[in-house]
Amino acid sequence: MMTDADYGIVLVTAASQKEAETIARALLEAKLAACVAITPVESFYVWQGKMNCDREWQLTIKTNLSLFEAIAAKIKAIHSYEVPEIIALPIVAGTSSYLNWIGENTQTH
Repeated sequence: MMTDADYGIVLVTAASQKEAETIARALLEAKLAACVAITPVESFYVWQGKMNCDREWQLTIKTNLSLFEAIAAKIKAIHSYEVPEIIALPIVAGTSSYLNWIGENTQTH
């Protein structure tokens, strides 16, 4: 039986809505994600010593964290950034029906 710790959220920012949608579809088609939510965000960050503020698209990817390396590889193959944000956060609690749904919709081999 899977535990809450087996599941998590992977956060990724993309330069455009189109890029975010391309990444989301690729992850879903490969069964690396059960769901990807996309929202516009204003990101403030330092890159190459310079302060930046850009409109980006935040992907919130619900998945089995055992797939993280495959998810990261798929994103890097598509992403336009030199250093894309790809970070994982564990789900510390969730309803069993939702966590089961994540498990049913992600491949773990």
